[in-house]
Amino acid sequence: MGENSSVNLPPGFRFCPTDEELVVHFLQRKAALLPCHPDVIPDLELYPHDPWELDGKALGEGNQWYFYSRRTQNRITGNGYWKPMGIEEDVINSRSKKVGMKKYLVFYIGEGPAAIKTNWIMQEYRLSKSDSSSTKSSKRRGHSKVDYSKWVVCRVYERNCSEDEDDGDDDDDGTQLSCLDEVFLSLDDMDEISLPFN
Repeated sequence: MGENSSVNLPPGFRFCPTDEELVVHFLQRKAALLPCHPDVIPDLELYPHDPWELDGKALGEGNQWYFYSRRTQNRITGNGYWKPMGIEEDVINSRSKKVGMKKYLVFYIGEGPAAIKTNWIMQEYRLSKSDSSSTKSSKRRGHSKVDYSKWVVCRVYERNCSEDEDDGDDDDDGTQLSCLDEVFLSLDDMDEISLPFN
């Protein structure tokens, strides 16, 4: 884990949730103001922070950081900005029902056309519009004036450009991208797409 002193996890605990678990177990409960056990993902206003500043502020596991934030269009930090990659995926539960959306963003250092694209990727998860459980729950609790569907849960990581070359690396943290993730993240580099068919 990162140096996040506010999270007290048992020895041997590894946090590697699936997309469905992030949306159903964590984000839906957060949006509905229900307790989540273990309550390990912190609230963080992402946009004042550059991605390399997340260690110690967000829940860290290997080279990935997780946190809740309010959904916003302002994705500008002190040194750059998060730009949507134009990729959105449905998050489907085990009963083949759409429960949320996953949006990909990439971090750029600088401003405007002179900005430099980095290897920092953010996956921003939000509840699907058809999910009314958070609204119903918040009305029961007397919070109907606040729109709790504005919460997102984010996964931030620095993509390693040489992942395919390091097959024998002992430092592997067990994190793997799905085939679809690899395709989307490699769209601008068509020569380097590697799809595991075996």
